[in-house]
Amino acid sequence: MGPRVTKRIWLVAGEDSGDQLGAKLMRVLRETSRETIDFGGVGGEAMIAEGFASLFPLDDVAVMGYLPVLARARTLLRRIRETVADVVAADPDVLVIIDSPGFTHAVAAKVRKAAPHIPIVDYVSPSVWAWRPWRAAKMRPFIDHVMALLPFEPEAHRRLGGPLCTYVGHPLIERLDVLRPDPAERLLRTGEPRHLVVLPGSRRSEIERLMPVFGETLARVVERIGPVEATLPAVNRHRALIERLALAWTVPVRLVHGEAEKFAAFRRARAALAASGTVTLELALSGVPMVVGYKVSRIEEVVARRLIKVPSIVLPNLILAENAMPEFVQADCNPRTLSDALAPLLAGGPERDRQVGALDRLDGLMRLPCGGDPSRSAAGIVLSAARIRPAPPPA
Repeated sequence: MGPRVTKRIWLVAGEDSGDQLGAKLMRVLRETSRETIDFGGVGGEAMIAEGFASLFPLDDVAVMGYLPVLARARTLLRRIRETVADVVAADPDVLVIIDSPGFTHAVAAKVRKAAPHIPIVDYVSPSVWAWRPWRAAKMRPFIDHVMALLPFEPEAHRRLGGPLCTYVGHPLIERLDVLRPDPAERLLRTGEPRHLVVLPGSRRSEIERLMPVFGETLARVVERIGPVEATLPAVNRHRALIERLALAWTVPVRLVHGEAEKFAAFRRARAALAASGTVTLELALSGVPMVVGYKVSRIEEVVARRLIKVPSIVLPNLILAENAMPEFVQADCNPRTLSDALAPLLAGGPERDRQVGALDRLDGLMRLPCGGDPSRSAAGIVLSAARIRPAPPPA
């Protein structure tokens, strides 16, 4: 038997959600590959827990929104250069960029120019179906394969002239056992006190804008329907900020930390008040009715109104093709409108029943065509890209 072959797979994530995807992908790649795999690139806490050595802290590039990006432009540009240099020097069998296109696509485009023989796989399609559709065709020269998490995305890339795109399934559908309540937890959803989970976002700018609004919303709901037991799963790196802002709330909120405690709160929650983002899909697959609120800066609002062409900013609504979960953005994201929508979900009645019925349809819409495991589907594409790597051009 010959020596065991080692593959080099470089992963580049840009924020927490990509870090989680990267960690799961690393785990499954090790399980399914016949070769030993060396990993490198950029990642966060979850990837580091899998034995990953990140080139620099993920916080250096985990920014979103025009103003935060501008404020940290010098750091971002330096980190892009460092990441490109690291990838080119490592010469991996495949580069997997994960979400955060503002950062990862800049890296991928420069890697393609400097080392065109390195295959590049994009894990998570940019929302080309929602805004800036021209990005699909622009990706084609430097992305070889897009692994989509949402079932309607491959058709969007085909229509818009984007790269090859395959629906691999959302990793969350592998985790229904930890997302969904057992019989005892289901009883908590219908009993007293009413359990509410509050999710003001994972980025500093989201937390600063939404915490005061969500706190006053909670106070109004309690005035209207009576006691509510509120739980807030706090992002570890913003723990101090969340604790400080929560002190101003007139209704007590229990802060919990870590994924296990977050999902435990979901399983007993009767309803949720959440920022827009991946967490809305987690809640939906947990069967938790929700109200969604979101705020951005005034400049970002003006730009978004011109560019975003999508009927909803809530992922479950887009998959369902209906606005089943009420959403309130900018001026509409205020304590009065949020509490008016949230109180009936906690109290019970037609609004709650309609939303629960919509959430029940998600499984069938998100299931892979032949069943199967999303992470394994993604790992298969990555390993295939690594195996069929063309020879480097002659020096």
